[in-house]
Amino acid sequence: MIVGQSVASHAMLASLRRFASCAVPVLLEGETGTGKELAAREIHYAGPRAQKPFVPVNCGALPDSLIESELFGHRRGAFTDAKSEQPGLVELAHGGTLFLDEVDTLSPKAQVTLLRFLQDREYRPVGGRVARVADVRIVAATNASLEQLSLERRFRRDLYYRLNALYLRVQPLRERVADIAPLAQHFLEIAARQLGAAPKRWTDAAFAALAAHAWPGNVRELENVALRAYVNADGATVGVAELAAADPAFAAASAEPAQAAPRDASFSASKARAIASFERTFLTNLLRDAGGNVTTAAKLADIERRQLGKLLKKHGIARAAFREPS
Repeated sequence: MIVGQSVASHAMLASLRRFASCAVPVLLEGETGTGKELAAREIHYAGPRAQKPFVPVNCGALPDSLIESELFGHRRGAFTDAKSEQPGLVELAHGGTLFLDEVDTLSPKAQVTLLRFLQDREYRPVGGRVARVADVRIVAATNASLEQLSLERRFRRDLYYRLNALYLRVQPLRERVADIAPLAQHFLEIAARQLGAAPKRWTDAAFAALAAHAWPGNVRELENVALRAYVNADGATVGVAELAAADPAFAAASAEPAQAAPRDASFSASKARAIASFERTFLTNLLRDAGGNVTTAAKLADIERRQLGKLLKKHGIARAAFREPS
């Protein structure tokens, strides 16, 4: 299930569901941890192949010496250790989807083998004499640019074009800031189910700290942080102290609320301060990433430029301070 409320997430989900209706290959590109396999599963389960197998394979784990056997299977006696007939990944995915993860790690030999298969969808098990026709949908994923790799002659250009019939870039979490809060809560709920414990919720200050983080490890990093923070929380809420215990990157945020909020502060006043602190931190990081360009910053944050301008004015943040020197 894809969780998110950003414009980028809604657009991605719409594209994936359009892709699901046809059987041509799809290439998914995105940084590590962005959820490319989740996107591939959405393509599979939203389409007519949903009742058939979804077979993931890590291309980096396919040894050159066994590439054809792994993909196409083998007959008994085809080689020394072939003591029985074994189906390959293509046969296991018959009628469904074969997900080629980390496709950029395929060796030159493996690339040739895959290209030959994609050209006519025919294959022959190792040791077999009769060619078989595969009914399988190919979805490939990479955290590198296959186009750039092909230009550098590190990936076959003809294979790149075969895989790139339909294309989608899965955006990093820092470009989908509006998704951080719902994802963080979703992962807390998953942690509760995994541990068989009571549900917990984030404090407003914790949400602010989560939103201000750069998330180099993307959604996978957020999932891990949420799990560790849940385990560190003794009560029903997970705050910045638990975040700091889960990841040292949040240590600075854990010190701010204790200094800012007096003991006799009302809930509404504390919440207002937490939101204001979050907005200032978020806007500062956002303008820094955008080099002081408000239009670019608005696109990164998925908000209207006019609304962003009002927030900058509200907090007295001057965009000129973030512009690169000419």
